[in-house]
Amino acid sequence: MKQSAEHLTVLKTEAVAALAVRSGGNYLDATFGRGGHSKAILEQLGDSGKLLVIDKDPEAIAVAEQFADQHANLKVIHGSFSELAEISQDLQLEGELAGILFDLGVSSPQLDDASRGFSFMHDGPLDMRMNPEQGVSAREWINSAKEKEIADVLYEFGEERHSRRMARRIVLERQESPIETTGRLAEIIKEANPAWEKDKHPATRAFQGIRIFINSELDDLKIALDQAMDMLAVGGRLVVISFHSLEDRIVKKFIAMQTKGDNFPRDLPVSADMLNPKLKMIGKAVKASANEVNGNPRARSAVMRVAEKIA
Repeated sequence: MKQSAEHLTVLKTEAVAALAVRSGGNYLDATFGRGGHSKAILEQLGDSGKLLVIDKDPEAIAVAEQFADQHANLKVIHGSFSELAEISQDLQLEGELAGILFDLGVSSPQLDDASRGFSFMHDGPLDMRMNPEQGVSAREWINSAKEKEIADVLYEFGEERHSRRMARRIVLERQESPIETTGRLAEIIKEANPAWEKDKHPATRAFQGIRIFINSELDDLKIALDQAMDMLAVGGRLVVISFHSLEDRIVKKFIAMQTKGDNFPRDLPVSADMLNPKLKMIGKAVKASANEVNGNPRARSAVMRVAEKIA
């Protein structure tokens, strides 16, 4: 396993406090990463409490298994949080969890390890897969996808308004030779971007869009939120930390819908309690403090939302 820069866990204190950890409760960290949140949860669990952790990344799982050697109440699963229904069935966890945490996006070790191909800041093989052992790499996709598909991905998942210009340039360049590295792709996108934003690399949005697409991040999140509801006990907490507007929009909409309840026609004489709401919102959206952002600039875009299952 390659060693990368230290991972600074974002909103660690706030997230664990939002979970309202009980010493004998059962909890799920659906995105183990490098274990910052998990370690803080384990410190509050007693002998009867249990923590299940999941991650796609084999390197994250290797760290988690080291944790498990020291904590008998920790169980590790290598997989995607989009598989929660299957995991719940296998481990008989339906309605059993006192809290579920999602810390979305990529970790610092993933970004800072050039061999993973996530970042335009470090030249390396163009990969971007959370699990390098599964699926299509960014290199395979960028060298085979049609121009329109590339443009659509950059626009939809990267919110890149110059997506068509970038896609056209990518297709032209790959005709000369395959695009194999993050550095070359970043340079192609940079040259195709006519409007650089201050303090932002011109390839930022495009790389985000490709990464989200390659890993099915938004679809997996929608699936996971639905499945998480079945695993939570009444009174259990759902805590989600997101790092860009597309993720946060999904989380915000999901909590709002579950808080509202069933969608009856407006003209029906239905009282609030008859709508069968499943969640109640806990507090407002939480962002990283100025002190945390100063120590970890990647925390500046973090948004945490919390809800509690009521039925």
